[in-house]
Amino acid sequence: MFLPTTKEEISKLGWQTLDIIIVSGDTYIDSPFNGSAVIGNYLTINGFKVAIIAQPDIDSNEITKLGEPSLYWAVSAGAMDSLVANYTATGKFRNEDDLTPGGINNKRPDRACMVYTNLIRRYFKNTKPIVLGGIEASLRRIVHYDLKDKKLRRSLLFDAKADILVYGMAEKTMLELSLAIKNNQDFRDIKGLCYISKEPKQDYIDIASFEECVNNPDSFRDMFKIFYENSAYEHSKGLNQKHDIRYLIHNPPQDFLTQEELDKIYDMDFTREVHPYYARQGKVKAQDTIKFSVVSHRGCCGECNFCAIAVHQGKSVISRSEKSIIKEINKLVQMPDFKGYISDIGGPTGNMYKIACKVNGLVGKCKNKKCLYPKVCQNLIFSHNKQIDLLKEVSKNQKIKKVFVSSGIRHDLIIADSKDGINYLKYISENNISGQLKIAPEHICDNVLDLMGKPKQSTFLDFMNDFEYINKPLNQFLTCYFMVAHPGCSLDNCKELVSFIKKNMNFSPEQVQVFTPTPSTVSTMMYYTQQDINGNTVFVEKDRNARMKQKLEITQSTNRKASNTIGKKFNYSRKNKYGYSKNTKFRKKY
Repeated sequence: MFLPTTKEEISKLGWQTLDIIIVSGDTYIDSPFNGSAVIGNYLTINGFKVAIIAQPDIDSNEITKLGEPSLYWAVSAGAMDSLVANYTATGKFRNEDDLTPGGINNKRPDRACMVYTNLIRRYFKNTKPIVLGGIEASLRRIVHYDLKDKKLRRSLLFDAKADILVYGMAEKTMLELSLAIKNNQDFRDIKGLCYISKEPKQDYIDIASFEECVNNPDSFRDMFKIFYENSAYEHSKGLNQKHDIRYLIHNPPQDFLTQEELDKIYDMDFTREVHPYYARQGKVKAQDTIKFSVVSHRGCCGECNFCAIAVHQGKSVISRSEKSIIKEINKLVQMPDFKGYISDIGGPTGNMYKIACKVNGLVGKCKNKKCLYPKVCQNLIFSHNKQIDLLKEVSKNQKIKKVFVSSGIRHDLIIADSKDGINYLKYISENNISGQLKIAPEHICDNVLDLMGKPKQSTFLDFMNDFEYINKPLNQFLTCYFMVAHPGCSLDNCKELVSFIKKNMNFSPEQVQVFTPTPSTVSTMMYYTQQDINGNTVFVEKDRNARMKQKLEITQSTNRKASNTIGKKFNYSRKNKYGYSKNTKFRKKY
């Protein structure tokens, strides 16, 4: 169902007033991949009258076109932090935007949450509360490093002068908040939100103030460590952070969704189309990727230090039931423009469906231990067979020609799954990829991988060996993503990576990215302080030209005729875990 975007649509629904108006930095696609659509539809089915204004013109009064809500405004920068969406790691403006009609990046302002909040207050004096949400709000909810300013900034709640900040995926928090405001109840104890107070909250942890963080990088590191340890766990504590004479009150994270609750969210009646009001403005490129894709789970227990998923979606993986996924796919195949292809079934990490923990049930609950680093935890339950069964069940639908697995996969999980990992790799190679499989080893130098929180080079070599045996008869190849200029990464490390590529691969890696310091990640903390989480000194390359030189070292040094394959130059000659050497003939065991 489309949320209304014009007064005419509101009149057709018979509404006299609106409870909530959502303002978004993305265009409006009524899709389970659009956070504003998910929140808007979820509140609507729970009895609230919700409308949306997508990418409002900040140079006109477009923000006034629906009037003023009776409960609150909900402001989001969209699916990405607006500065990450608008600029590359080296500060170059991005000309294209896949979530803007026409594809031109001309509608999402820098610091979108701040701009939209100020826009609302310009036209509506003493208006209803303004609630910030989405990934920009999640990542900037405490004192954080800002790459554009090259300094620490206050919590977004203070800089935007908003009233409430909601973090995480937030369906439960937004519903509880909506009910509280509607019933004139106190919302300040609701999990998953932040607010400003004149006094700290009793029983909450006092963390270093904004002023202390600015004056001492060690204070920022210590503050961040406490924040990170209490950002996404079941028994996380609330936090007090002083900004001048006031306090940011950071409530503990919202309770984990159950499978039933997640199913209910994705069972909602999405049209999966760009709203006609915005579709008239041009093609939305993101539709090519998301329209016929399906979310099977949320969260990622990989916890890579440079990744924002753990800060926003969480470290615990919540999976949908197979019944719910099949139900959604049965709707997709009935759509008039369905051509027989499911673009993806996955999540932040493709092969974490139904992953669990022997000790805690739900993964990601241990505060001082990571599930996959430095090695896969022995308490992890991650049978790839459940994912194979799901893919097989989906493929039984006669209207489906092929189901793709396009989400990135963790190669270390495949290697660690001695029972079903190789069967999963073989199955998706034969049925769910087309020519190539994308993975993200990120680097090959163990010192850099340690600071990234990624598996060691030897694990990647084991995976390449397995992939080669399985895919050589299929003539399919790997495409690898690499990252440079991450804390700890030097030009010499990039030269080592070049040597590795020339020795072990036969492709010119086009997917080489320069590390972007995204707010509130461990890697960004390291980038700013030049220390790891424990206070050890870390080399950090901050010079823009030197950072680009690291990327050019790889792209130019490996600029041979690219075939995007492992190919003939695969030189991993030691035996793999099955005892087969490189030259062993392909075995039926695979």
